[in-house]
Amino acid sequence: MYDLSSVLDFDALTEVRPGSSILVSGPAMTGKEKLVYDILADGARDGDGAVVVTTSDKAASVVEEFRDRVPDLQGAQLGVVDCRGEGGADPELIEGVSVHQVSSPGDLTGIGIGITKALEGLHDSGRERGRLALVSLSTMLTYTDKKTVFKFCHVLSSRLDAAGYIGVFTIDSGAHDTQTIQVIKQAFDGLIDIRDAEGGGREARVLGLANEPTDWKKI
Repeated sequence: MYDLSSVLDFDALTEVRPGSSILVSGPAMTGKEKLVYDILADGARDGDGAVVVTTSDKAASVVEEFRDRVPDLQGAQLGVVDCRGEGGADPELIEGVSVHQVSSPGDLTGIGIGITKALEGLHDSGRERGRLALVSLSTMLTYTDKKTVFKFCHVLSSRLDAAGYIGVFTIDSGAHDTQTIQVIKQAFDGLIDIRDAEGGGREARVLGLANEPTDWKKI
């Protein structure tokens, strides 16, 4: 089991089944990206492997931020799939971290190949546990339609399930209509819902990972 409660204090996150995929949904500027990076870094400090799929930040920035969070990080412990389309076509190493370049956030086949290579790299380094973060599905949805993104998430969730890894995927709930959010949700085992709280700050709830949805709680 994976314990995510040290990052987000909910009983529903104390025993997350290996292979689970979780959607992290909320409006812009509510800390979704920080949350999924914290989840990966928390596992990496205990020796888990990590894969970051980025559609906005360049790979070098991801590696630098991750090393700040996990100073003892081993290079083979992290893989990055850079989908911004601004890098070269060939794989490269940044501070010992394997980086796979993809031509565009809409190149879902290329992203899938990059993820497969990153997972193989973790497997070859002996990592039996791992966590994947994809930031963000909203960018992908500006390049392709919701049904195609749903199929991609469904296939990727099955791949993570087979590997016994967990995945956390961010989406900007304010950037899409209700139907799009409902379609994308169906590809995931659980949901971490974040919103701005009345009076300031943020609050969250967890759905799908326990018998009942949790109440909203300040975070």
